[in-house]
Amino acid sequence: MNLGLGCVCRPVCWPFGSVLDSRHCVFALTLLTLLMQVVVEANSWWSLAMNPLLIPEAYIIGAQPLCSQLVGLSQGQKKLCQLYQDHMQYIGEGAKTGIRECQYQFRHRRWNCSTVDNSSVFGRVMQIGSRETAFTYAISAAGVVNAVSRACREGELSSCGCSRAARPKDLPRDWLWGGCGDNLNYGYRFSKEFVDAREREKSYPKGSYESARLLMNLHNNEAGRRTVSDLAHVSCKCHGVSGSCSLKTCWLQLADFRKVGDALKEKYDSAAAMKLNSRGKMVQMHSKFNAPTSHDLVYIESSPDYCLKNQSTGSLGTVGRLCNKTSEGMDGCELMCCGRGYDQYKAQIVERCHCKFHWCCYVKCKRCTKIVDQFVCK
Repeated sequence: MNLGLGCVCRPVCWPFGSVLDSRHCVFALTLLTLLMQVVVEANSWWSLAMNPLLIPEAYIIGAQPLCSQLVGLSQGQKKLCQLYQDHMQYIGEGAKTGIRECQYQFRHRRWNCSTVDNSSVFGRVMQIGSRETAFTYAISAAGVVNAVSRACREGELSSCGCSRAARPKDLPRDWLWGGCGDNLNYGYRFSKEFVDAREREKSYPKGSYESARLLMNLHNNEAGRRTVSDLAHVSCKCHGVSGSCSLKTCWLQLADFRKVGDALKEKYDSAAAMKLNSRGKMVQMHSKFNAPTSHDLVYIESSPDYCLKNQSTGSLGTVGRLCNKTSEGMDGCELMCCGRGYDQYKAQIVERCHCKFHWCCYVKCKRCTKIVDQFVCK
């Protein structure tokens, strides 16, 4: 039986005497195809955050680009890598910035944005179209905008420079618009081209789960980029004799990335549950709420509870996590430990103490140790 896959199924005798007929062969090939798809889908450009080859010189050895050797890139992303090799370091830095911010924002949650030791970075938990996945896609896309925009300003990239954003209409006429601002326009466009490439290469049947997930990923990527854009602001510097500020020079500056993380965390808390309609478009599951905009996060599946380790969902569980005995929030022992209880133990910590300011101009501190109570989920 020729399956058009470069192989022919015929009876095969195994050592134990059983025979693998054509039906079993079809099943085996189907299973193998699904397993290969899982492996492929598990890879992600996020792995550039963990990649040791994140210096521009490392991308060319004898004029041969290493883009094809980078794990996690789709075909379109590899082509962009070959065209913009000097950008790859900053894509990796953007991914790393996004991961760190994700871990900060979720440090007191059951799911704390933990990474795993493979090219998927976050593990199987990203295969669920949950709120957590929505946040991760958004913060990662935002990280790339942030890193590439600033690399342009610093002259690190050959294809861009300082921002050429138009002068704000409300800027006082006697203030100069110039300086060297973060190139948000370029960072936004490059992030859209690179990060969205994987999704745009795919094609799924209309109305399928995969097509819904593709639309969800693209929407959240865009929400992350727009959050960076929304928070960008005008920054100015005074000029004049003895600090008189008789003249100001102003430019476009990106917000501190912590503000981006805070904003996206708020969007995570108010994310909209979505579904596909009969025309293959994403629509809100609960029509009584306001429809989400392109600035909001969306998801298509409920989150697991993340209480226990579960290989099928990728949950690492909360066993061994620190909790706050006095808190009633998500970091409190009751919620963090999912009602399993907690253990208490003494821990010795070292901290700065007895700090004194010395003229001029530094602060000198001593190092003190103290014993504190810590609580760990059972």
